[in-house]
Amino acid sequence: MSTQIWIEKYRPKVLDEMVGNEEVLTRLKVLAKHGNMPNLLLSGPPGTGKTTSIHCLASEMLGNKYGRAVLELNASDDRGIDVVRDKIKTFAREKIDLPEGRHKIVILDEVDSMTDSAQQALRRLMEVYSESTRFALACNQSTKIIEPIQSRCAIIRYSKLTDAQIRKRLFEIIKMENIPYVDSGIDTLVFTADGDMRIIINNLQATYHGFSMVSRDNVLKVSDIPSPEKIKSILDSCVKCNWRLAHSIVEELFIGGYSPLDIVITMRNVLKRYQLSERATLEYLKEVGRCHFVMLDGCATPLQLDKLLGQLCMISARCGLNSNQTN
Repeated sequence: MSTQIWIEKYRPKVLDEMVGNEEVLTRLKVLAKHGNMPNLLLSGPPGTGKTTSIHCLASEMLGNKYGRAVLELNASDDRGIDVVRDKIKTFAREKIDLPEGRHKIVILDEVDSMTDSAQQALRRLMEVYSESTRFALACNQSTKIIEPIQSRCAIIRYSKLTDAQIRKRLFEIIKMENIPYVDSGIDTLVFTADGDMRIIINNLQATYHGFSMVSRDNVLKVSDIPSPEKIKSILDSCVKCNWRLAHSIVEELFIGGYSPLDIVITMRNVLKRYQLSERATLEYLKEVGRCHFVMLDGCATPLQLDKLLGQLCMISARCGLNSNQTN
């Protein structure tokens, strides 16, 4: 059994192998064909192909010079001012013979984690070495990038991959690795991914290597998320305005070792597939999103989750769900 990491083994090598974000890929293919790439700011959720697509673009543009003419740094590891002034400056000054219309490329991942001073230094380097070097900056939130950098880049926005797009790639890997599976296992893998290709490939590999079979229970053991069925039972209880029953199910999940944040994240994903009226769905998602935001801000307590359950029960009463349940 191969020990190679599958996210590397099955990483696309050319733009035509990429999945999803077709409009973005069309723009990148034009750049690959004609060259003269501008500085790029790639913004979007994790696992949507931001960094991989730039590597594919660089490989198609630079050919056999790709190895020498590309510098990749992860800003979450190297986010101090030194890396900007030293590593990038040294690379930008290096002389490499490239065809006309081609430039050296600095790929900087998770650039939204860079300090302000590092971003200011990066802005200056983008100006000084604009004749020889182009910058491809990947981030989850473009709002965390200083305006002087944003104004010097073409901003490309990536969206989450759809379930259909993820399934397509998933079945390609399953066929190549000859992996046994059941349909419920595939559905659970797609659920755990939430639009992130890296997560689903990692969970697929871990499930196969750990259990030799992709089933619902095996995937849940590997991904270590609260049972979607239990989360659905919580929502069913809130629809019926039964706060006590919802609370008791949450307590069971706490005993199982899951945190309030784990439960809220899974609840958000279950809600996307949960059958409610449009009005109730929007109000439920609004409250779950608000609770998620508060927890990410440092207040991930059981009390916040209890409040959320109460709010959902109030929405159900206001929308008349408890007297006209459709689920």
